[in-house]
Amino acid sequence: MHTVISTAPSAQLVRLSPAGKPVETFSLVGGGTWTVGRSDRAAIVLNNPWISRMHALIQRLEVDEFYVIDLGSRNGTFVNGRRVTVPVRLHHRDDLMFGETRLQFTYDGSRVAVPLKPELAAEWDRVTSQMKVRCLITAVVMDLRDFTPLVRQVPEELLAQVVGTWFRQAGDILQRYGSRVDKYIGDAVMAVWLHPQNTPHPYDLLRILKAVLAIQKTTANLHLQYPLPFPLRMGSGINTGFAMVGNTGSGHRPEYTAIGDTVNLAFQLEAATRTLGFDLLVGGTTHSHLEAGGLTAWLTPGQITLKYQPEPLPIWGSTYGDLQEFLHTYGFAEPPTQNPLSDGRRFV
Repeated sequence: MHTVISTAPSAQLVRLSPAGKPVETFSLVGGGTWTVGRSDRAAIVLNNPWISRMHALIQRLEVDEFYVIDLGSRNGTFVNGRRVTVPVRLHHRDDLMFGETRLQFTYDGSRVAVPLKPELAAEWDRVTSQMKVRCLITAVVMDLRDFTPLVRQVPEELLAQVVGTWFRQAGDILQRYGSRVDKYIGDAVMAVWLHPQNTPHPYDLLRILKAVLAIQKTTANLHLQYPLPFPLRMGSGINTGFAMVGNTGSGHRPEYTAIGDTVNLAFQLEAATRTLGFDLLVGGTTHSHLEAGGLTAWLTPGQITLKYQPEPLPIWGSTYGDLQEFLHTYGFAEPPTQNPLSDGRRFV
């Protein structure tokens, strides 16, 4: 019996001539993100001096919504004449400008049924069975503080460059520490670390904490790079737990995204940092795994009340300064050359 699958909706960017005629087409199928820029490393290369090397990013969410994010480009990204300062959702036939290069976003939301040959059916079933799995993850949400006052005090052009630069630098740091940006949402970044063995090593969580500190440092230094009225801050929520993890990319370029209560709680933890006066909050499972490695001396216990949950939820919080001091005091400022727990010993 033949297996029938549905292809992804057809989405593409069409580069237009000054007269509005189609010149080149870039497919947005078979992946989750596409970089746009002058660099040969970009997924969509636009060879124009008005284009930055890494100018912008097109992101597809798991619900088949497409967003464009400016990455701090010099000459800006525009959707229907409005400059992009935070992620903007794209709709069919939206007009985009990257510098002086005009493109049109087209999107056919329908899915096309494609019959599979019998000899390919078994292989497809094997692959698709792995597309969504229940996996232990650590989700990290980082959000810029005082963003509304910033919007009121700086020009739109400067705001786009600041937020885009923050997005780009955060993405570079996350990649160095074994993750990537899962979502750009407004003025927030979400990242996910997978724990394939369903038991995160304490050093895995230590690496996550170092990534957060590195992003905090670049956030605090943005006012040295741009004329901002005040230094920027960010709040962070870290939560470990099981989630449904799906591959939104292709076989040659897998890209994973996670959904579920674990991710939702990470967002709520970040939001609670404002009211509880912490820079960073971690959930109970994250705390348990840190405790297994003796890595909790920098944390202060607390609790939050969540909607639809009758009992308060225990959480642990800290400032970035206390975390930095802890890592420095116990010699964790730089990653160790070997796995610290390979012989079963604790960190401290």
